[in-house]
Amino acid sequence: MPVNLLFIFNTLIMIGILVSAFFAVFSKKILSSVIALGVTGAFTALAFIVLHAPDVGIAEAAVGAVLSTAIFVIAVKKTTKKEEEEP
Repeated sequence: MPVNLLFIFNTLIMIGILVSAFFAVFSKKILSSVIALGVTGAFTALAFIVLHAPDVGIAEAAVGAVLSTAIFVIAVKKTTKKEEEEP
């Protein structure tokens, strides 16, 4: 990849990390925050892969984007009350 294209790609990844992290922090719904946190982990894994650290990127994708998101979603689903789910 040419240097300019790589710089643009890294910039887009960093913007994706910042936007999804901002959405994870300031979202009103807890499930939306958890999903945005998983998207942040996916962007971070992509950033590691682009920076030529595929072992760290794969570990981040497996743990940060998939496993922790799945555990959080299961925990949120099991702890919400039935009154909150029904409008």
